[in-house]
Amino acid sequence: MIKIGILGYGNIGRGVELAVKNAPDMELVAIFSRRKGLKSVSGTVCEIIDNLEAYVDKIDVLILCGGSATDLPVQGPIMLKYFNTVDSFDTHAKIPEYFDRMNQTGKNSGKLGAISIGWDPGLFSLMRVMFDSVMGGKFYTFWGRGVSQGHSDAIRRIEGVKKGIQYTVPVEETVKEVKDGLNKTYTARQMHTRECYVVAEEGADLAQIENSIKSMPNYFADYNTTVHFISDKEFDENHNKMPHGGMVIGSCFTNSKNKEITEFKLTLDSNPEFTALVLVAYARAVYRLSKCGISGALTVLDIPFKLLSPEENSVLREKLL
Repeated sequence: MIKIGILGYGNIGRGVELAVKNAPDMELVAIFSRRKGLKSVSGTVCEIIDNLEAYVDKIDVLILCGGSATDLPVQGPIMLKYFNTVDSFDTHAKIPEYFDRMNQTGKNSGKLGAISIGWDPGLFSLMRVMFDSVMGGKFYTFWGRGVSQGHSDAIRRIEGVKKGIQYTVPVEETVKEVKDGLNKTYTARQMHTRECYVVAEEGADLAQIENSIKSMPNYFADYNTTVHFISDKEFDENHNKMPHGGMVIGSCFTNSKNKEITEFKLTLDSNPEFTALVLVAYARAVYRLSKCGISGALTVLDIPFKLLSPEENSVLREKLL
């Protein structure tokens, strides 16, 4: 059995707990958090983060479930000194820098870290490479309408924000043009809008909060962003779920008349629970690769699909090839 640890017990952490419990070849050893006195849904042992060192030889892969804004950039390199890791770092513009740091850390420690694992970056990344390689035309990525965990987390870290959630919304006109095979080039602003719903702390400067959101680099600055300030009651009634989804669309012409369109689409009731499924599958691959002596950092582009499955290669060839 592959022994798994979870660091961080928010939405993704609870999703990973569920996914590991349903995996036929995994055992959840412990959940780690900054919070004292934490109790898990499954009854798994919960420890404060300071006790991680006691589990160095008891965990095969530690799944990092913190946020990309401030948690993972710090925790990733630290944890990779002691554990094989999987994380969902999703700040696209900073992935090359984060990869280099994790790769060097892993090479030095002899551990293996899979970074930026999820559905985007992650499964959508694979589709972009496939469509680009096979079709050689244009490919387009649309997210939503749905809740972005990273963007919502970034909102909640702004001073004066009590609760916050962000929905990414594709621009319908642009989606239609892409499916019509127009092969145009679009800016980020032309492809998506961002809708934010915020409950502010009493006495908070609403104008300052709105400006902090709209001007935030890598998250909101490049998009048409709307900020709605709402009550606690409205937030709890209307914004207590985490749906998401999206699509990668490839488009090319094989001659002057034949239009070829490919599409990979996700429709998710629970963004964190689906992200957790991907993290757990890649934890299986990290375990197998680490047993082969591979260290450093890897992304989804470096890991063969067959390593994600609990099935033997012969079964995969028989049933899924």
